[in-house]
Amino acid sequence: MADDVMTPFPGFQRGTLDDEIVHPDLYASGEIHDVYARLRREDPVHWTEPHGFRPFWSITKHADILEVERNSATFINSARTYLSPIAGEEWVKSMTGDTHLFRTLVDLDDPVHMKLRTLTQSWFMPPNLRKLEARIGALAKEHVDHMASLGSSCDFVKEVALWYPLRVIMEILGVPRSDEKFMLRMTQEIFGPGDPDVADESENKAEDGMTMTSDTGVDLLKTAQELFAYFGAITEDRRKQPKDDVASVIANGMIDGQPIGDREAMSYYIIVATAGHDTTSSTASGGLLELIRRPGEMAKLKNDLSLLPNAIEEMIRWVTPVKHFMRTATTDYTLRDKSIREGDGLSLFYWSGNRDEDVFDDPFEFRVDRDVKKQVAFGHGVHLCLGMHLARMELRALFQELLPRLGEIGLDGEPQNTRANFVSGLKSLPVKYSLS
Repeated sequence: MADDVMTPFPGFQRGTLDDEIVHPDLYASGEIHDVYARLRREDPVHWTEPHGFRPFWSITKHADILEVERNSATFINSARTYLSPIAGEEWVKSMTGDTHLFRTLVDLDDPVHMKLRTLTQSWFMPPNLRKLEARIGALAKEHVDHMASLGSSCDFVKEVALWYPLRVIMEILGVPRSDEKFMLRMTQEIFGPGDPDVADESENKAEDGMTMTSDTGVDLLKTAQELFAYFGAITEDRRKQPKDDVASVIANGMIDGQPIGDREAMSYYIIVATAGHDTTSSTASGGLLELIRRPGEMAKLKNDLSLLPNAIEEMIRWVTPVKHFMRTATTDYTLRDKSIREGDGLSLFYWSGNRDEDVFDDPFEFRVDRDVKKQVAFGHGVHLCLGMHLARMELRALFQELLPRLGEIGLDGEPQNTRANFVSGLKSLPVKYSLS
């Protein structure tokens, strides 16, 4: 989320690797893969000093990402969760007194992290999700029916991919469909405030081109306040009248015999409601785009839907909606002969790990029958994605409904990606099709 507090680089030129690795435009264009490949080949544990950011180690190899993730006591989350310019970090600290605007599961370390995670973990495990399978299937059908009702063309992102996983999450939380537009707006403001389609970019630029915008920090704080107020009302309701939903679990959650703090509860709702649908949306649209671009893979999958679970994994590897997370070393550590010092930050570039030539044969080829059990888009270790089983179920349900009904499909314009280096994916996918 570096672009939540930075303007574009005026006169930016390719070639300054340390600036390229954080530049949101390269993520939107896909050119970041050139940077990743160079680092994997020449300097996979690279000391990185981008203009306007605190330095950090860029971790680009699959094996090294896993090593850091496995050592959760040595490499912690709480000091620095994602890449943000110094100005952004200072602004958050002025608002909250620490490095985080929220205190979500990804911002916390054990033992608090695991105690909070355990509250809802059973909700997101396959035995419980099976009881939701029919409802998720019905929602998938509803959205494919909507796509069919639009005739022969639509923007798949704006008509299907944004709304389907959002509605799944809203039902799991137990909040009304009438609030979905509010929740979508909140998600976009949190994950994509640097994208020109989400927020107007400031004309107030400092000479270095990387200062706080005049309005973005205030807008992000307003978004947080709106979410806290919204979920505060949900908490009050569920404490009076608990229901069989995740909101009730969070509202009445206890740790060590005490109710969880208000900030932790509000942050819990926010991570479930926002990250729980945005990443699935990106994978659904990104996966469909690759099938369109590769008619042979589309035909292979349509002719044998038993390949779908594996194809879903390939979509997740390909898109990798969460591009990175940060860790901070709590002690000196040696990785690939590089001396990481206590207090150093590390950025784990998952999108790079999922293109690692040492792990994936022809990693820039999209194959529905590829063995992708080792993809790292969901992370690894104690911070393994809480919602990964739900995401897989949603994606399977959507493509199980869509593919058998799909006649022809092709692009009806140029796909566009969000401008973000933290969580990103397609923001527009215009398609033309025949659909029964």
